[in-house]
Amino acid sequence: MSGSHTPVLLHEAVDGLNVNEAGVYVDCTFGRGGHSRLVLSRLGADGRLIALDRDPAAVEAAAGITDPRFTILHGAFGRLAQLLEGAGVTRVHGILLDLGMSSPQLEADERGFSFRREAPLDMRMDTTRGTTAAEWLAFATESEIREVIKNYGEERFAKSIAAAIVAARARGSLGTTRQLAALVAEAVPTRESHQDPATRTFQALRIHVNQELEELSLVLPQCVELLEAGGRLVVISFHSLEDRIVKRFLREQSRADTLPARLAVRARDLPQPRLRLIGKARRPSDSEIAINPRARSAIMRAAERTSASRDARPAGAWSDSSKGLAGRRPRNPGGTSKGRFEASLQV
Repeated sequence: MSGSHTPVLLHEAVDGLNVNEAGVYVDCTFGRGGHSRLVLSRLGADGRLIALDRDPAAVEAAAGITDPRFTILHGAFGRLAQLLEGAGVTRVHGILLDLGMSSPQLEADERGFSFRREAPLDMRMDTTRGTTAAEWLAFATESEIREVIKNYGEERFAKSIAAAIVAARARGSLGTTRQLAALVAEAVPTRESHQDPATRTFQALRIHVNQELEELSLVLPQCVELLEAGGRLVVISFHSLEDRIVKRFLREQSRADTLPARLAVRARDLPQPRLRLIGKARRPSDSEIAINPRARSAIMRAAERTSASRDARPAGAWSDSSKGLAGRRPRNPGGTSKGRFEASLQV
């Protein structure tokens, strides 16, 4: 498996963290360590960086960093607070979430993420636990498969694809990536420009197998609780489902509470927002996309922790109630993992 990976929005993301030389920072998605290495280069002798990754291959790659200021932890970022507590950390000065997949994951034949490579239908971020895509497809009902493909792939032909999957498994001819890709191609009557017909189905299955949107909704409130006043949260999303969750969460947390207009309460006595938005959403430049086409759908958002009380707004598992995306669980495939993909990526 290739270990080469080009991080997206590298300098923009680390600049967004506004690194304090003596601060404590978290890279929730180590990947191959591009962002982590740049953060380390900006830390002083008293600084510290803790990195997480669900993927055992990424954790193994992190062993190549021998800097004493660096710690790697194996686990899903939905358990961020618990993992940090185990490492003796309860407050941090910056948190980075890069939700995109790494090139080695896409290029590893045995992982099953790419429909361009023949491989078992695995799709798990953490290969040590959980249910594979093939295992889930073997027992899910047709309606469950249809809902997953429709909701997580935003696929208008979800009904015909689900029916084709159920028919194929009855024949015992559904176990590899190319078998699934060929099946979807036959079930989809029209083609999108510059996109393989299997793209949306593969995205949907991967999101469901790894419970990606649930993980994201779990980690965002934890970030707010963990950040010191003035600390930064930077999130890079790669498809509309996850960016919608990030955007709405940051917007909600950056608004002051409101009360009825006639209620006699001074403005300064109202609970203040816990986050302050930093700038506008950033996208990769044309030159970055030319060098790294996988960056084309990336969008970065940043916010800064205010000094508002930590219990001003209880932070549990946040739900995008307007769409219910993070709450849709057609059937839990067993285990959770972090979300990393690009909807328009041709894999």
